Amino acid sequence: MIGYLRFIGAAMAMLPCAATLAADPTGFAAAADAKATIALLDQSMKPGQGFAWRPLVRGGEAVAAIEIWKAPGHPAIHPAEAEYSTVLDGEGTLVSGGTLADAHLVKPGLVEGSRIEGGTTRMLKPGDVFLIPAGTPHWFGITGPRLVLLGTKLPQQPTGDAAAPR
Repeated sequence: MIGYLRFIGAAMAMLPCAATLAADPTGFAAAADAKATIALLDQSMKPGQGFAWRPLVRGGEAVAAIEIWKAPGHPAIHPAEAEYSTVLDGEGTLVSGGTLADAHLVKPGLVEGSRIEGGTTRMLKPGDVFLIPAGTPHWFGITGPRLVLLGTKLPQQPTGDAAAPR
């Protein structure tokens, strides 16, 4: 019996303690969570609404969210956030880089403009992955009924040219 208790004690010592488990900063969402969030956004979008966004997981200041685009928005820059995205459903276009024309501050963290001059156009389809550095102009076009992204905003310190709209 004492040998068994020593074995159990040794096995327990190898397991993470409750304090370690509670301190785990990992954000996690199962595939079912992502599907449910997409369905919820689809149901909640009103006729004519072009965009909906809902957080899926958070980690510190970073947030991964489901984005549904049914109409294009304005070309934009996030001066202090990089944007890492995966196309989950639908098709569209991404225009990025270049210069944001008629740039104006909409709210802290968001600069919008009328168009992007000299950007690169890429076709988007499910499975595509892209990373837009902080301070980079970008715009999404929608070529079907919707474009669904898993978008992650990654806070960054703006440096040099990234601090100013392009």
